Amino acid sequence: MTANPLETWHRIVVTQDPSGLQDLLADDVVFHSPVVHTPQRGKQIVTRYLDAALHAFFSPSFRVIRKLFGDTDAMMEFESEIDGVTLNAVDIVQWNDAGQIIEFRVMVRPLKAIGVVQQKMAERLQAGVQMARDGDGSAAL
Repeated sequence: MTANPLETWHRIVVTQDPSGLQDLLADDVVFHSPVVHTPQRGKQIVTRYLDAALHAFFSPSFRVIRKLFGDTDAMMEFESEIDGVTLNAVDIVQWNDAGQIIEFRVMVRPLKAIGVVQQKMAERLQAGVQMARDGDGSAAL
C-alpha cells in the first residue's frame, strides 16, 4: 500500500500551503463539492476548488475529530468555526496505486455552515479568476 494521501492533505490544510496539490492529485481527479451541483473534473479545476476550500474551512479553531482508513480510501471528519458559525464536515478521499487522489468528496453540516462555505469559496475562486485575467500567474491555479 502507498502512503496515505489523506495525511498529505491534512498537512496541506494545517500549513495552508497548496503547493503540494499538484503531486497529490491524479490528472483525472474528481471533486464533489458541498456547494456545487456537478462534479468538478481534472487536476486544474480541482486544484482551484481545493485551494478555495483551504481558505474557506481553515481557522484557528480547526480540529480533526477522527480519521478512518482503508487500503485505497479514507475519511477525515473535522470541525471549524467560520465567521461565528461552527461547521462539521467530512472529507472522503479515494486514491490510486500511485498514491494520488482520484476522488475527493466533501460533506458539510449544518445548512447555515454551507452558506458560509459557499460565500468564502466563491470569493477565493473569483479572486483566482481575476488574478489569472490580470496576468498574475503566481496566484492563478
